[in-house]
Amino acid sequence: MEEKILHSKIEGEGRPLLILHGFLGMLDNWKTLGGQYAESGFEVHLIDQRNHGQSFWSDDFNYDLLSEDLLRYTQHHEIDRAVLLGHSMGGKTAMQYACDHPHLVEKLVVADIGPKFYPPHHQPIVDALNALGPDAFSSRSTADAELKKHISNLGIRQFLLKNLYWIEKGKLAFRFNLEVLSEKMGEVGENIGSSDYYEGPTLFLRGDRSEYIAPGDLPEFRKHFPKAEMETIEKAGHWLHAENPDQFFEKSLAFMKD
Repeated sequence: MEEKILHSKIEGEGRPLLILHGFLGMLDNWKTLGGQYAESGFEVHLIDQRNHGQSFWSDDFNYDLLSEDLLRYTQHHEIDRAVLLGHSMGGKTAMQYACDHPHLVEKLVVADIGPKFYPPHHQPIVDALNALGPDAFSSRSTADAELKKHISNLGIRQFLLKNLYWIEKGKLAFRFNLEVLSEKMGEVGENIGSSDYYEGPTLFLRGDRSEYIAPGDLPEFRKHFPKAEMETIEKAGHWLHAENPDQFFEKSLAFMKD
């Protein structure tokens, strides 16, 4: 059976930097920052995780598998050691991979997610997506109008609509595997293993308006990541890399280059 390798876009030369998007995201979410990291001396790998973007679809979905996907990817591209950057679900994948294969990770940057369990909270978004009828996929404006009935936040709608692509003339579809992700949504909030451990340099970046990480969480995080540091991105919520990209880039780059 042919081995399935995650889809990616690679840019720049230098130390490998692997970037992992969040739930219902795709590598394009990191295109601008990825270009900036590439200009700063990294070989940047923007990666679509399974059931997202242009990577393969699968009925199976959990962090152990996402970590294995990343291992196959690094082996395929002959990457010995890499800096890892992951946001939200991608941050959980990055943490799991660093704990599974610490010798392959030079540094770890985790954006607005912690090594703890998060109760399922994406249900309203998934329900809104599942409520879209076939007519919603005739144009982007129609899809947006239908989504707006359920999701008032323009930023969230734009984030979701980036996933639309033309499968044939006059018919759009989402790149993510909505059926499986709806079923496996509980897996997204799962924690890494209780005994999992990575003692390399680790940076947690939190948005000052986000509820995912509190400043007081750091001692708990250090049970898994003893060298962890925490920095706060100002004027930013959970999508901190999109809401304050300049400060996100500055703080993350300083850590990666240090």
